[in-house]
Amino acid sequence: MKKIILLAAFFVSSLMFSQNAFDKLEGKEGIESIVVTKKMFEMMSKVKVDAKDKEMQQYMNLLKKLDNLQAVYTSNQKLTTDLNGAVSTYLKSNPLEAITTTTQDGNVIKVYGKTDANQTNVKEVLVVVNGNFNGVKTSVLSITGDFPLSEIALIVKKLNIPGADVIGKIEKK
Repeated sequence: MKKIILLAAFFVSSLMFSQNAFDKLEGKEGIESIVVTKKMFEMMSKVKVDAKDKEMQQYMNLLKKLDNLQAVYTSNQKLTTDLNGAVSTYLKSNPLEAITTTTQDGNVIKVYGKTDANQTNVKEVLVVVNGNFNGVKTSVLSITGDFPLSEIALIVKKLNIPGADVIGKIEKK
């Protein structure tokens, strides 16, 4: 019984640690972050939009499929190292598979994900962009929900997250 409790405590603490891998960098000078929760996505998806605007309709439908979005980015070289360390820590404690790695215009983009049982939708995607775009050296984007990977560029573009233009280029390949 004692072993079971210890294992459960270890499991819960490792889950909590992995969820906070990026949280502990938030609020640090030189780190910018955006967090959008399921509640906010629900509220955003209820906004009335022009029925003729197909892209906006697609965006509103995507919002209903999202649970959480967290973007953390920096232009500080030392904090880039810290942020990449947080990514490594996160990946060690979360079963995400490498989906793609690409280099474009000096930016290295790595995409990791976890799919549903049917492998038709993504449950979680982690996008890491290292390079230099508009002064930002490293950008990390974590999105959870139940959505097709092809819709990622749309949400990143609409939320104006640094690196969106680079991520959008992956879609076009």
